[in-house]
Amino acid sequence: MSDSSSSPGSSLATDHVPFETHPLAYHPEDPWLAPGLQLELARVTQAAAIAANEWVGRGDKNHADGAAVRAMRQAIRTMPMSGRVVIGEGEKDDAPMLFNGEAVGNGDGPACDIAVDPIDGTRLTAHGVENAVSVLAVAEGGSMFDPSAVFYMDKLVVGAGAADVVDITAPPRENVRRVAQALHIAPGDVTVAILDRARHAALIEEVRDAGARIKLIADGDVLGAIAAAREGSGVDLLLGIGGTPEGVLAACAIKSMGGVIQAKLTARDDDERQRALDAGHDLEGVLLTDDLISGDNVLFLATGITRGDLLRGASRHKDQWVTHSLITDARDRSVHFLESWTSSVPDIARGT
Repeated sequence: MSDSSSSPGSSLATDHVPFETHPLAYHPEDPWLAPGLQLELARVTQAAAIAANEWVGRGDKNHADGAAVRAMRQAIRTMPMSGRVVIGEGEKDDAPMLFNGEAVGNGDGPACDIAVDPIDGTRLTAHGVENAVSVLAVAEGGSMFDPSAVFYMDKLVVGAGAADVVDITAPPRENVRRVAQALHIAPGDVTVAILDRARHAALIEEVRDAGARIKLIADGDVLGAIAAAREGSGVDLLLGIGGTPEGVLAACAIKSMGGVIQAKLTARDDDERQRALDAGHDLEGVLLTDDLISGDNVLFLATGITRGDLLRGASRHKDQWVTHSLITDARDRSVHFLESWTSSVPDIARGT
């Protein structure tokens, strides 16, 4: 990854990857969003990341999350769109802000589906650990999969080089073999990202038996999925069960990268299984990228809270905050890295 300049100002760098990258486009022929809204939306995740950064390493994930939620909600309400939160902080009775179904934006603009995760990695933030990010996805209204009925899904993510050969219904060993063959490497050179959870003990053993390396993810598999979709990240494949909301968020980013996500909904108990069936979900079927997010009117944004593999964490330099963000736009398959220096965020970052 090439970093943008470290001098004050707002600067842009694109990643050296085999898919196409461009300067941030205005898409004047596309009435979906106002010109330059990508940069405006970056302020939303930046505000949440700065608010959360104040709580990094303080051991209190609830206060960190609350600060990020307040900052994100205040920032997004000014955006020129008629947004509806599809993936938020929970149901209205349990989440007073950014709840599922909440209207966001200033109402002056197109209908949009919104997915938010003010902190992907609350525990990472509280403990001062790497790879906590603030995440936002914006898509054309009605295009985003609603994950509210089932909280978990089994996932497989891979980059463009092996997109056509993987199959989530095949054994892990077979997918490792196929990825190795597609990438022209030995199975022992394949690296698989897996959430570090007890439920994955058998999966981890199978992947190691296949000869592959494993990168265990402590929390938050959105970045793990993005890494699997990006050539040169050091991760070739993501496997395992993680949150359904995170799967949809990851799909929004993968849309711009040429990789694929495959998923199967996984009910935790009989009650959740029945809710899924009542909502019309097929628990035996495979969900593909276009099932999770349809169409190409999709923006994905992430800003680093703590330093990580993909993004640098938010940091203060005298009277300015420096943030590092990822912006992807599925309309032109573009991927951008944005470094921002700003002194105009203290109030909004605190949610005041």
